[in-house]
Amino acid sequence: MNRREFLLAAASAAVALPTLSFTGRLFAAPANSPRFLLVFLRGGYDCNNLLVPYASDFYYESRPTLAIARPDASNPNSAIALDANWGLNPVLRDSIHPLWQKKQIAFVPFAGTDDLSRSHFETQNNIESGEPTARRASFRSGFLARLSGQLTGAPAIAFTKNLPLSFQGAGKDIPNISLKADPKAQFNARQAAILSGMYKNTPLAAATADGLALPATISDDLRNEMIKASRGAPSARSFATETQRIATLMRDQYRLGFVDVGGWDTHVNQGSVTGGLANNLRNLGEGLAAYADALGDEWANTTVVVLSEFGRTFRENGDKGTDHGHGTVHWVLGGKVNGGRIAGEQVAVAPSSLLQNRDYPVLTNYRDMLGGLFGRVWGLSPSRLQSVFPQASPRDLQLV
Repeated sequence: MNRREFLLAAASAAVALPTLSFTGRLFAAPANSPRFLLVFLRGGYDCNNLLVPYASDFYYESRPTLAIARPDASNPNSAIALDANWGLNPVLRDSIHPLWQKKQIAFVPFAGTDDLSRSHFETQNNIESGEPTARRASFRSGFLARLSGQLTGAPAIAFTKNLPLSFQGAGKDIPNISLKADPKAQFNARQAAILSGMYKNTPLAAATADGLALPATISDDLRNEMIKASRGAPSARSFATETQRIATLMRDQYRLGFVDVGGWDTHVNQGSVTGGLANNLRNLGEGLAAYADALGDEWANTTVVVLSEFGRTFRENGDKGTDHGHGTVHWVLGGKVNGGRIAGEQVAVAPSSLLQNRDYPVLTNYRDMLGGLFGRVWGLSPSRLQSVFPQASPRDLQLV
């Protein structure tokens, strides 16, 4: 790589183009090794209009404007039956439902944390820390960072503007990069230090310094050249496009990843098969399907978990939305996922089963679920799993 190529590569990272060719040599992981991506839906998504409990009359009584119709072959806006009790929001008919039919996705209802604060920030921090309640006074360590420390040959990356708590406290530098097409985006001081350190005392050290010194405002000519260098890759205006870029990096270089998606706090005019929630679910589904497609054969070595800090109130509110709840539904996807099923402990959806007469209860703690999943994916021993999730009781739901 010559000096000009490096400058363009560094500038490409600053405007979030898909891949950094020079990192491949440094972070490339063995082919056919397990890949894991955590997708965090920030805002608390309404799982009841994703996984529809259509067998419950209580669901229809509780949601006079938000409920999704029972499965009906003549009604394209009705739920897609998954089994005798649960249906899928029809906006996911072309993206997630094919994965269900291939048995490459499972849903875990009544899942979540033991945090009852119903606070976005507190519960998000609790989840990302992965620590038991008694140790949640401070947040200096994330569970993905601790998992990274237990693995070899599994380079980690966060597809975020700032390093998330999940990856903090690893005792090593974990890179993060936002793949959104923000022309003002650039390396922050921590990222620049990582990159400079990688090339210190090498022939590319000077070029690295020059590349990192590029101003935040890049000339139109240079930006156009960088866009052309992406060889027609679509702009990152949707989650689907972003996941295609994530797939490029996860396929070729990284094995442990994190990405978050915002916009799930639906207090007002939530909608059912149209509206804000439906649009978010559609984009999410298309993004996950694009991720699977872009990975190609390596989808068979990939596991994706989608979770959120909490669910929503079971009953709709007076503003045709839902408020902060508790239990939610986790998604587990992948080429070797034991899918096409609703996994984990369940109860009938009825007034008597609600927590505090408002929310889904949590019957599967996320730490236990992920602990069991990590044990199967990487063959981690019970003692090593305790390092990732202290005091957890890993539950093998046979998700892979």
